[in-house]
Amino acid sequence: MKPLRIALTKGRLEKDTIGLLEQAGYDCTAVREKGRRLILPIGGGEIEVVLAKAADVITYVENGVCDLGVVGKDTIMENGRSFYEILFALAGKKGCDFYAGYNEKTIATKYPNVTRGFFEGKGMDIRIIKIEGSVELAPLLGLSDAIVDIVETGSTLKENGLVIIEDNVAAISARLIVNTASLKLRKREIEALADKMEQERKKIQ
Repeated sequence: MKPLRIALTKGRLEKDTIGLLEQAGYDCTAVREKGRRLILPIGGGEIEVVLAKAADVITYVENGVCDLGVVGKDTIMENGRSFYEILFALAGKKGCDFYAGYNEKTIATKYPNVTRGFFEGKGMDIRIIKIEGSVELAPLLGLSDAIVDIVETGSTLKENGLVIIEDNVAAISARLIVNTASLKLRKREIEALADKMEQERKKIQ
């Protein structure tokens, strides 16, 4: 399979993202010693980094020559939207007040580390249930009070009677954007990479 290609904005975002990838266990020597090269392999070649200017990162992702990109929120607001902006969100059943009452809340998620870090930051005691498949089922079946998941457009949530309670579970000025076709074809790889990066980011906050 061809490498997952990620476009990075040159400069601080490049440095920060490469730092996260290294902490997640990827060998980024080629990027550290890049010279004038702009397309570089990391890890065992399963990921390829493309270095570009901020607005071009969006162009490359929108046109499918890169699967993902890391870009500032300001650049996203300024330049087009025909891509997915990946967010970790807290969602629950429509009409339910998640924060009401004092009882311990149960959260279903594929991402227990990200979830734990988010609620620790709020000083809340929660019970986490790890779900491998469709986490949207958990609150519908009464297994959990809410879910934490990666959301793209939120359409799957709406179709299942769920609403986003908070979309800043992993709020950062830099955003991970994804080509729409890539997210359908390589969803598992992309979500796994996003999860690893977010776990490492929370460790250094």
